[in-house]
Amino acid sequence: MTAQSPAPRLTQVQRERIPILDGWRAVSILAVLGAHLLPLGPKWLRFNEEAGVFGMALFFTLSGFLIVSFLDAGMPVKTFLLKRCARVVPLSWAAMLFLVLIQKYDFLTIARSFLFTSNLPPVDLLHGGEHLWSLCVEVQFYLTVAAIFATAKPLGKWLVPLLCLSVTVARIVSGTPISIITWFRADEILAGGVIALTYRGRFGIAAKRALTRLPTWPLLIAYTIISHPDAGALQYLRPYVASLLVGSSLTNAPRLLERVLVTPIMAYIAEISYALYIIHGVLSYTWLGSGDKLVKYLKRPLLFSVTFVLAHFSTRYFEQPITRSVRKRSPGSAMVTH
Repeated sequence: MTAQSPAPRLTQVQRERIPILDGWRAVSILAVLGAHLLPLGPKWLRFNEEAGVFGMALFFTLSGFLIVSFLDAGMPVKTFLLKRCARVVPLSWAAMLFLVLIQKYDFLTIARSFLFTSNLPPVDLLHGGEHLWSLCVEVQFYLTVAAIFATAKPLGKWLVPLLCLSVTVARIVSGTPISIITWFRADEILAGGVIALTYRGRFGIAAKRALTRLPTWPLLIAYTIISHPDAGALQYLRPYVASLLVGSSLTNAPRLLERVLVTPIMAYIAEISYALYIIHGVLSYTWLGSGDKLVKYLKRPLLFSVTFVLAHFSTRYFEQPITRSVRKRSPGSAMVTH
């Protein structure tokens, strides 16, 4: 097996496209944009908070599914880390650099931001980069799951769900239904990894068949309900309902849902979703997001337009060339299409 010839199982995963996952990714970023930039209802109903939680947990689930799928299929850990760095670091560091140039910060704050640890206590986020806490959770997850598959791959299928349950238990014991701190939030990513292992048959064919028989519409309704900040203890179930929702749609999605999610526009939004996420928060800290409430909302169409335009060019002419270059130079990744 040469460096340019990935293992057959990895090649199969790399070549596989699951269009509905792009649809869910588009839903996740649209929910986050709506939560951050639009009034989604009377403030007392807290729909903006609900939409933000809904979108982020869905995004984390999809990330966990993708990452664990590749590592479990045999992607070399070195290749995985190089590809993830190429995907996450360039645009996020560019955004951070912009923010630290327009406002003064101490060295430790800057260092923690660039090292993706600013979400850990004591939390210290950049102004205009508050949303980048999620990248901290992502990167810390990458390192953790890479260590698992590098040192104990045969145990990976058990360590991923064990870690997931451990994070949930920590949330319950500490009374933390929602947090940006990794050990109170990573179960949303890890649950996506569990679904990936189930979907790939790592827990047996019976578990995989059970996944495909789950009712998608009731899960979507349940997920919407428990994403609300007034859902109480039901919020502890959020990682699992989100992951089961995605899992149920992998092979047996309702036709109407598939028609909504599997479209060219949703695929395009999914393609530029990372740039949309990074850029919208930074632009909100500029003139486009300044002023009183009325002025801000009058500027919203312009902010949305600039965000989408910049995200398009960032994705096509900045991020993708970098990821393609790293992919060509990474052993075992020649066939990657994701």
